[in-house]
Amino acid sequence: MLLDKRSPASIFLYGQPWFDRLGDTQRHALLDAVVLRKAGKGETLLHKGEPIDGWYGVLSGMAKLQTRGPDGKVSAFLGVPAGEWFGEGSVLRGGTWRYDVVALRDTTLIGMPLACFQELYRHDLQFNHYLIERLNLRLGQAMAVIESGRLRTPEERVAQYLSHLFWQGMRKINLSQEDLGHLAGLSRQTINRVLKQFESQGWVSLEFGRVDILDQPALDALATPADPGHEEPNDTERLPSTTGPQP
Repeated sequence: MLLDKRSPASIFLYGQPWFDRLGDTQRHALLDAVVLRKAGKGETLLHKGEPIDGWYGVLSGMAKLQTRGPDGKVSAFLGVPAGEWFGEGSVLRGGTWRYDVVALRDTTLIGMPLACFQELYRHDLQFNHYLIERLNLRLGQAMAVIESGRLRTPEERVAQYLSHLFWQGMRKINLSQEDLGHLAGLSRQTINRVLKQFESQGWVSLEFGRVDILDQPALDALATPADPGHEEPNDTERLPSTTGPQP
């Protein structure tokens, strides 16, 4: 049965830049084909090792992508808010999921079946343009995570995980300090110290299980590494040469 255009799933799809460019038949077929997965806070929506059966987005709520080591230690590497797709690289590769997708609060996923994804991937230019943009975003996030773990201070790492790079357009991030610690690879105590510091500077305000962004430019500036190719001249370089004629 065709989904009502006022349903959350229809609103989600009609909000995609490639969806409205599809023909009526394609749009109706995709609306009929999408599936929903629901889970309560802390429950797993997609399990590591499960066959990849489609491309998923967060219809409502918020999810995190994580892995668990042999010692039980959790490493979360991406938070996904409502309105965002995830896992496009995994879907293109095929096989099984290499991570768990866990609900950070009551969450509903919308899934595009694999056959629909592959059909659009093979034949629709606008869809491919969108996929390239998503993959480029994920590459930037992955590079930031690698650099963060090797070179950045705790303050820079927390700012990074509160920046536009990971939460585009969001001013209220429903994350516990423990979840933020998993994402940033820092202890809860360190996260608490840094957030309190940011709060005292007027960059964020803290509520239970939530961080409200008050000064996004300040966080983005701290999260953005300096360009190594651009160096301010030192005092000597600012002085005019005395070996030739002076104006």
